[in-house]
Amino acid sequence: MLLDALAAAFAAAGATVVRDLPGSVALGADDVLLLDDAHLLGPDELEHLAALAAAPGGHLVVAHRPWPRPTGTAALGAALAAARPPVVLGALDRTGVAARATLHLGAEHPPVELVDHVLERTAGVPGLVDRLLAALVEEAGPDRRSVPLPDRPPAGLLVQLGYVLHGLGDDVCGLLLARALGAPLEAEVLVPLLGLADDGAARLDEQLEAARAAGVLTTEGGAIPLVSAAVLARTPQASRVELRRALAEIELNRGGSVLTAARGLLGTGASGARIAEVFTTAAGEALRIGSSSAGELLDAAVRAGGSALGLAAQRAEAAVLTGDLELALTQADQVLSAPEQVPPGEAVRAGTVAAAVLAHRGMLARSAELYRWMGTALGPELGSAAVLAVPALIGTGALDEARKVLHAPPSAAGAPPRPPTLLAGAEELMAHGVYDSVAGSPTAALSQLTRAASLLESSQRAALLPDTPAALAALVAVHCGELDVAQSVLERALRVRLGGRGAVTRHRLLLGWIALFRGATPAARSALAAASPPGARLEPRDELLAAALDVALARRAGDLAVLMTAWGRAREAIVRHPVDLFVLQQLGELWMAATRLREASWVRPHLDEAAELLARLGDPALWAAPLHWAGLQAAILSESREAAQRHAAALETAAGASRYAAAMAAAAPHWVGMLDSEVDAAGVEAAARGLHAVGMAWEGGKLAGQAAIRTRDRKAMTALLGCARALQSSGPAVRAVAVDADAAIATAPGGIPVTPAAEPETPDTAPEGDGPLSEREREVAGLVLEGLTYKQIGERLFISAKTVEHHVARMRQRLGSGSRGELFAHLRQIVGPGTD
Repeated sequence: MLLDALAAAFAAAGATVVRDLPGSVALGADDVLLLDDAHLLGPDELEHLAALAAAPGGHLVVAHRPWPRPTGTAALGAALAAARPPVVLGALDRTGVAARATLHLGAEHPPVELVDHVLERTAGVPGLVDRLLAALVEEAGPDRRSVPLPDRPPAGLLVQLGYVLHGLGDDVCGLLLARALGAPLEAEVLVPLLGLADDGAARLDEQLEAARAAGVLTTEGGAIPLVSAAVLARTPQASRVELRRALAEIELNRGGSVLTAARGLLGTGASGARIAEVFTTAAGEALRIGSSSAGELLDAAVRAGGSALGLAAQRAEAAVLTGDLELALTQADQVLSAPEQVPPGEAVRAGTVAAAVLAHRGMLARSAELYRWMGTALGPELGSAAVLAVPALIGTGALDEARKVLHAPPSAAGAPPRPPTLLAGAEELMAHGVYDSVAGSPTAALSQLTRAASLLESSQRAALLPDTPAALAALVAVHCGELDVAQSVLERALRVRLGGRGAVTRHRLLLGWIALFRGATPAARSALAAASPPGARLEPRDELLAAALDVALARRAGDLAVLMTAWGRAREAIVRHPVDLFVLQQLGELWMAATRLREASWVRPHLDEAAELLARLGDPALWAAPLHWAGLQAAILSESREAAQRHAAALETAAGASRYAAAMAAAAPHWVGMLDSEVDAAGVEAAARGLHAVGMAWEGGKLAGQAAIRTRDRKAMTALLGCARALQSSGPAVRAVAVDADAAIATAPGGIPVTPAAEPETPDTAPEGDGPLSEREREVAGLVLEGLTYKQIGERLFISAKTVEHHVARMRQRLGSGSRGELFAHLRQIVGPGTD
């Protein structure tokens, strides 16, 4: 094509264009020799061409492939290079492919998707680019604006390319087939695979040069998708299977990767001991890289003749990676039921999988028991991997056992120390981090858990841990009041899919929990909806967290009907999940809701277990403080002064654990004082802002709002109301200040309901700009349309029911509404439909 364009250009300039090798020894002054495929010329013709190149006069343009190189090629190259350096035509880049697409389509701007598709399928080889573009345009028909991009190239094009490849010879086609099937570009594999016994390496080099020169392999020897599709299409199925078997056995014998070859054998019916070994080895590779194909390969190994029991532990691990915990537990249990019939290492693998699955299902005590059994029955094999047991042991209160595991020398287990892999380092950090959260420094614990999560980002084995280090780091960070750290580590875990598919739900729910603390209830609802869509069946640990989040959102919205619905879900979640250290904060949320609904008996047994658990751990302040805060709130709701004082005292004791605990401890006396209508306005505001500073925005606003309800000092009330609004509205995505359903039963000592004092009128009652309603009136209107009573609206906005009535009367007068129905119609036009 290029030579044709040059011929036309020279002819237009008046030159004499010669397309064949002339017999003369020199060219005329106006002669231009344009010669293609010079690599096909014989030695004598090449010598003659070299003489023409060296002689004065005329012009030469000679095109040839880099292979073959017959005798005389070197002399010709030297003669041509003496006048002008050679022009090497390489593969087209994206711009070049776009230019070719423009010519084929007749459009100035070809679709980006088309250009990318063609470049990926052809590797930019010009001849292949033009062939594929022509075939796609032909399939598109007259409407070239919509060119199809099929997953498989057009059948007609594959047939055409098949004939082209056939013309290159059987040797080159064999090489192309081997590369299409995934054979590496290594003589150690290709020489025996292609049967190149005598002088095999040299013959392989010739075949590679021929394939590169023909543009059917990349310059690096890589397979080109379009060429691979064509060579596979012209090769019978039986031949492909036989070559795959041969490739797999060669790789197996040399200890190379068999994963690609084994994947190609799936579904072919290949069987036998060697094929079973191939599938098993490939599955091991897939497990190491976290590939979802591991389970399918192991199933194929069993069908090919492998031992179902011998492969059960690996099948269990593969199932965990894909999130199929039921299958994982079933396969692991087969091994643990007959550990003497499998190698000890496989028994450890099965035990590790089962312990992780049990933890995911909320049975942390059973998980710890399984780790204990492995330590006793498989101690030498378990070795220093026993640190996996530490989170489960501490989570169930076995602090002394955990301490012994951490401080036991590796030799005590009868096994050498583990290699310092990423996984081993992460397990050590996670174990020490959980231990320090109970018996050491919370800051050190958070640092170690965060580093453990970072180490496992490139590992695919985090799913075999009782919990992900990212989840544990987030829990500790929340308990420290470090919400930014908690959110960052969870978002990163989601991006890298830390812990596999099964951990995604947990990480999303924890992000929703953090959003709840920030006061970003829309974000919390979105996280809950994404992690727990309608009809989804969550594992018990995730379900408890989802139920607690659902209850917390309903409680903060002040919607008693929604809270009762959410509580129904929570009741079932509670009975399915035993108490452990890592669910105490969620248990506290359910405690407050249960007290609000007068169903505290549902959580009382769990609260007793939690108290015993904390006592066995030495009442660690980091984990105990949030539960005491929940107990304080429950005591306020039930008007139990004694219980409130007890929890306030416990919070004061825990204040030194973290700034989070210190903020709760500072706020606790003010809640106790409000039981006697004692309000220290300045102290309450300082405590409320302290809560807000550690991420408890809603709790800070609630404290200030409830103090405003109870104070008799109008100036203090106004200041506290302003503080409440400022704190809760400063949370992300929070539109208006709200109090929860707890406010609906706020009472003074003696059971007399507390009614908020009338809010003094402020300038915000006047319309702003051209709008008919002020900001406050729009808030009131929205809640009226939602069907709330004046009392409920007052509790939401920290104003009295009488003030709400005044706002509604002013809106009715200002809008000229003659009736309640007419007022609702006017309000819907202004603020939206509501729910009425």
